[in-house]
Amino acid sequence: MSSPAFNSHGPLASTDAQVTDDLIATLGRPSLFHKTWVISLALVALWGAVCYLYQVKNGLAVTAMNDYFCWGVYIINFVFFIGISMAGTLISAMLRLTGAEWRRPITRMAEGITLFALMIAGPMIIIDMGRPDRFLHVLLYGRLQSPILWDVLSLTTYMAGSTIYLYLPLIPDMAILRDHSTNFSPWRRRLYTILALGWKGSPAQHHALERALSVMAVVIIPVAVSIHTVTAWIFGMTLRPGWHSTIIGPDFVVGALYSGIAAVIVAMAIFRKAFHLEDYLKLEHFKKLGLLLLAVGIAYLYFTVNNFAGSTYVTGTEERSLLQSIFGGTYAIQFWTMVIVGLLVPCLLLALPWTRTLAGIVFASVLINIGMWLMRFIIIVPTLSVPFMPTPVGKHLAYVPTFVEWSITFGGFAAFGLLYTLFSKVFPIISIWEIIEGRAVAAAVERKH
Repeated sequence: MSSPAFNSHGPLASTDAQVTDDLIATLGRPSLFHKTWVISLALVALWGAVCYLYQVKNGLAVTAMNDYFCWGVYIINFVFFIGISMAGTLISAMLRLTGAEWRRPITRMAEGITLFALMIAGPMIIIDMGRPDRFLHVLLYGRLQSPILWDVLSLTTYMAGSTIYLYLPLIPDMAILRDHSTNFSPWRRRLYTILALGWKGSPAQHHALERALSVMAVVIIPVAVSIHTVTAWIFGMTLRPGWHSTIIGPDFVVGALYSGIAAVIVAMAIFRKAFHLEDYLKLEHFKKLGLLLLAVGIAYLYFTVNNFAGSTYVTGTEERSLLQSIFGGTYAIQFWTMVIVGLLVPCLLLALPWTRTLAGIVFASVLINIGMWLMRFIIIVPTLSVPFMPTPVGKHLAYVPTFVEWSITFGGFAAFGLLYTLFSKVFPIISIWEIIEGRAVAAAVERKH
């Protein structure tokens, strides 16, 4: 028996009803592995919350932060999660505006990463402040000249826009799930009915939805660029060595694209394996994202070289001390690991045709996310080890996160994974209506030829 023909939107030989059944099946009863995974993530996230309460009670003295290292692993996590939040903007908004049909199976995964990454990034700022009530001071007494206030405004705007942009294309799928209500428990039926907003699938409703999505795609891109640029300005608008650079804004944007695409690829691989979505997430999607990732990786390599090349010609004592600690001193291991693991090896894997396989692309993406977390470490910690205040004679400044900081960090990553996993079991992780629409478009093109 011959296998069915395929395109970017699923098996052509199957019916729309079969596509619907395939994707609704991902919302079925969780397996033992899935339950174990969720419980494990919940326990790690709970332990992180316990350690945060311990930090609130005892103060920032339980961390490695001090007068010299006013920022640490929490701000590293903040910048990292802000970076991967770029995934939804790039994959969904940009590809939607350019009419790339192959985007359809992956848009919701990307949009989910954006929202849940922002939900973890925001609290990292409050955690870093020590006392949670200090965040209210930023809102009540923040100065308009401060990039920190700009960042708070950009983050809240980006989160609100990302929530709307995730919800709008969910509406037709909520109606599909509402109409298959016999498959679900009562609370799910009520939830899907409410979220469907009375969707009937009329041409007028589809036109209004497409128009709203186009408007949101246009709006969300500059908002996303603003959050990464403003985050960079928090560093760049200081006189500290390594931060005071006019290129730091574009550098953060490109770095966010780099880590965001890699995060989407990793998520695709996990859901493809866990939910048996090989008919919908095919090698074609991984290769196209891999080539896009390669292009952004080369651009980020250029920005990285540009940043450090300029610093090598600065004669200031602070700049020389910073470069020595990064290239061959205290932070050399982290820096060269980042360069090799996060830039050179992934670009090589993505550039060579014989390593641009499914396994090669996913492995490169995992390395990139590790490397980009280390890059955030390199951006923040070494600069703070070159303070403006004089240090006691013979005192060696170094920052090593404490057990509490690592616990809260792992708790944050676990919370991200938990939110994303629960979302995928309540809502279809692949947009049903977009897949069906894409099949119709592909069939119409085939008829013309």
